[in-house]
Amino acid sequence: MSRISPVLDRLDSNLDRSLERLFGLLSIKSISTDPSYAADCRKAAEWLVAELKLIGFDASVRDTPGHPMVVAHHEGPAGAPHVLFYGHYDVQPVDPIELWENDPFAPAVKEIAPGHKVITGRGSADDKGQLMTFVEACRAWKQVHGSLPCRITILFEGEEESGSPSLKPFLDANKAELKTDFALVCDTGMWDRETPSICVSLRGMVGEEVTVKAADRDLHSGLYGGAAANPIRILANILADIHDKEGHITIPGFYDGVEQTPSQVLKSWETLGETAETFLSPVGLSIPSGEKGRSVLELTWARPTAEFNGIIGGYTGKGFKTVIAAEASAKVSFRLVHKQDPKKIRAAFQAFVKERIPADCSVEFHPHGGSPAIQLSYDSPFLAKAKDALSDEWAKQAVTTGSGGSIPVVGDFQTYLGIESLLVGFGLDDDRIHSPNEKYELTSFHKGQRSWARILDALTR
Repeated sequence: MSRISPVLDRLDSNLDRSLERLFGLLSIKSISTDPSYAADCRKAAEWLVAELKLIGFDASVRDTPGHPMVVAHHEGPAGAPHVLFYGHYDVQPVDPIELWENDPFAPAVKEIAPGHKVITGRGSADDKGQLMTFVEACRAWKQVHGSLPCRITILFEGEEESGSPSLKPFLDANKAELKTDFALVCDTGMWDRETPSICVSLRGMVGEEVTVKAADRDLHSGLYGGAAANPIRILANILADIHDKEGHITIPGFYDGVEQTPSQVLKSWETLGETAETFLSPVGLSIPSGEKGRSVLELTWARPTAEFNGIIGGYTGKGFKTVIAAEASAKVSFRLVHKQDPKKIRAAFQAFVKERIPADCSVEFHPHGGSPAIQLSYDSPFLAKAKDALSDEWAKQAVTTGSGGSIPVVGDFQTYLGIESLLVGFGLDDDRIHSPNEKYELTSFHKGQRSWARILDALTR
């Protein structure tokens, strides 16, 4: 018998008790954004520390200027990898409370269709149910074998839903203690109800607000039209110049560091069945507008973008005012991939704009953040082992996916700890996270535990 088989059997027999433990955590009102729930956030941290100590972790509550962190360590066999597992115990507010079918902090198992059961309650999917899948996997390993298959450090945060103001200082101050071989992050989802996934890329971002100024005041368009510079027209021309007819971005040097997605990865994405129609039709569209010749998944997961998020200029109130505005502004964001440098992208954009400003006009820039993309190597041995482990557990083969957005903690781990992250989660698109009636599939909770047990086994073989 393999060493993993009895661990999986123990998880099966422990399911009811693991649900009771999850309910205990879900009943704590750890809403991080509301100061009136500060005591509840600490209570959740202390609850987790107590549970981790029962498993044999050296666990403690670590104070921060905000809500506390939970840090725990457990030794493993010599030569085995050292992994950092991250999750967050804080939750979103429950408003509007009148839309909840049940008390958001009175968790329960509910059958929503014959044989289809879900766990209800705030935090069930984001992220208490997710983090407890890993805790229960560790518990089963200890109960069966008396030890864990590798060295594990756990970091549970209490401010993820309120912007993580304490995270970066905490990582910087404790980087020697938290440094591991790689991180495991369970705050993502599956491709669908039967197909597990590992997210291997997160796009970075550069935000910039640009303001073009012309005359020293708004002008009468009858008196000055045709002679005076119009900042709205100048700005509109600049924005139009950023993309060519093929959807490529024309800013010099923009594609520096952008790599082509491996063909085998593109082929695996084709098997997911996502098309322009299935992706865009729910929002009333059908034709992709990015680089021509690329699938919607490649466009949103693996290609950089330039998007215009707002344009302001002139009279925008009711009625009509024949005016040439003194200034016009636009908010522009760039999603970055692979090795694009946010600083170089910002500088290239500013240079692109300045070259198109008339001599008697001026331009100002107001930066709004910047972060690089995260890209896990497609041939990482850790990725391959985790993917195989997930495929052994679920009905369909695991897929590698990307994310058009970002998960800041992954970048913070790379910046402060110098480690890459495997993003494995078991949430579904309809789990209603951040909304009333949040739920977590009972299958996700159960098979999530089994998946982490398999991953720990695979990573240490």
